[in-house]
Amino acid sequence: MCALLAGCGDPPPPASLFPLEPGRHWTFDVRTEWETLVIEHETRVLSTEGEAEVGGVTAWRRRSADGVEWFLRVDDSGVYRVAAKTDLDAEPRPDAQRRYVLKAPIAVGTSWQSTTAPYLLRRKADFPPEIRHTHPEVPMTYTIEALDDQVEVRAGRFERCVRVQGTAQLKLFADPVVGWRDLPLRTTEWYCHGPGLVKLVREEPANSNFLVGGVLTMELLQWH
Repeated sequence: MCALLAGCGDPPPPASLFPLEPGRHWTFDVRTEWETLVIEHETRVLSTEGEAEVGGVTAWRRRSADGVEWFLRVDDSGVYRVAAKTDLDAEPRPDAQRRYVLKAPIAVGTSWQSTTAPYLLRRKADFPPEIRHTHPEVPMTYTIEALDDQVEVRAGRFERCVRVQGTAQLKLFADPVVGWRDLPLRTTEWYCHGPGLVKLVREEPANSNFLVGGVLTMELLQWH
């Protein structure tokens, strides 16, 4: 009963913070504020679609309305991705190693590494402008920083949420004056009992004449 209600002092199991059972739906507002002062909004819908066989193992399938699928497993070590698929892929593409979403134990200080891509950083003049095409895998370190955050989003107010911070650096040619710089990539995620992920903030500042960056905020609107 304590695990179900998340009302006891023991650390919560990872699965209670990232639901994978079929039939779940989440709707997010995604707000991107560019350094050019342009603000964009889009709606992102995610759902859980049940189990699937991937690379000889059974995984839980999570899908976005735009056709991207993630295949995840959960065990005593945490929640992790084992494959991904887009509408252009005939079959899921297995990950070379586990890509953790949340790693056990769910405790302040638990840390792990994965790879990320620069989602926002762009070149102002080159084509394609998106940096992620030339730097698709950047090492990022994730750390659990808090277990009892209170988070208020449009879907409601949630207590005892887990806050995860991800940090990385990407060396890019900023401009002829400063030359090459280490640009920070920062992700802050809040996972709450019941809905799972309720908020994500991604910061990719450029502050450059050759590059543009911004801040992306993903906020839960509704879930069931």
